[in-house]
Amino acid sequence: MESDPEETKKEVPSEPPTGREWSLGARIAIAATVAAVCVGVGIHLAMVFLHVAPSNTISKKNSTLIDHYAFPEFEQNWKLFAPNPLQQNIAVHARVQVRLPSGQRLTTGWVNLTGQDTKAIKHNPSPSHIDQNMLRRAFEFYTNSHDQQDKSLGNRGSISREYVLRIAAHRMGPELNGGKVQKIQLRSVATPVAPPKWSNENINTHPTTRVLPWWSLTERDFR
Repeated sequence: MESDPEETKKEVPSEPPTGREWSLGARIAIAATVAAVCVGVGIHLAMVFLHVAPSNTISKKNSTLIDHYAFPEFEQNWKLFAPNPLQQNIAVHARVQVRLPSGQRLTTGWVNLTGQDTKAIKHNPSPSHIDQNMLRRAFEFYTNSHDQQDKSLGNRGSISREYVLRIAAHRMGPELNGGKVQKIQLRSVATPVAPPKWSNENINTHPTTRVLPWWSLTERDFR
């Protein structure tokens, strides 16, 4: 007896979907993103390599471009390593002399500018390099260009003074307490870092203060 073809015919089940099908536009976007990341990483590695590598033809020819890329985000120095790691915290303070409308001159108290930077950095997962480095490097530039009597040690002395002066002036502002800011004074408070408990090293942690002269300000310094 012959079987009915309709009865013996079986449907072949279709295969279950294996995953989401990306559209052509999405695949192009992903490929472009991956390519851009690879190019960016390659440029970054090349720039950092040329910055830290011994001087060569390529680094000499493109020194300006390499320095602009490396500083200040990828700057390297030896202050975390032997033989002379940085072992003190330095805070820069500022105060100003204000002339009131009545003609009276008023001197403000000291403002901890470094403390403002520290507050902006603390608990910030991506702090600004301006908060981290600008004031610190400017004051370091000044102290490296002047002796303890604030006498310039070279041609860069006047530049370093104007640089740190204008940074502090912008922090304080052209007007304060109802008057016009006319002079500014900076000081540094250096506090040695205490040694760890397991160390036998004896360090005096008493802070030392260096007070700079009063500097006159003009409208140009606030621009």
